[in-house]
Amino acid sequence: MPCVNCSHISMTTLNQNELEALRILWERSELKPAEIQSRFSWPIENATLRSVLVNLVEKKHIARRLQGKAFLYAARVPKATLLQTMMQTLARVFAGGSHQELVVQLIKTSDIEAADLKLIRQTAAGTVSNKTKRKPK
Repeated sequence: MPCVNCSHISMTTLNQNELEALRILWERSELKPAEIQSRFSWPIENATLRSVLVNLVEKKHIARRLQGKAFLYAARVPKATLLQTMMQTLARVFAGGSHQELVVQLIKTSDIEAADLKLIRQTAAGTVSNKTKRKPK
């Protein structure tokens, strides 16, 4: 069940393992811990993963429900909502609260190519198609 009022979301409370678990759950909806563990981008111990999942439940980022003898986990926080919250935090920390200045800083400090800038311009203009969207490296 996605959260309706996501005001409790805070980027500073999420570590790398928690973000990875959320990424996996956004892609797959409901999963058992073993299924989450098998999709991690790096090795993670079972006990560590279970701790991560408990923390995410307590932070209200994910929900769990009992099905038979196993818990199933699902993201409560929509990906776009967390991204917006994280962007606000990054903008505040790195760009005086300005999203525009944050984008400028990202362009200046990243290895963004001409094709990337073209895609950014098209996206800002609302003219980007699904075919044009660039796949992550």
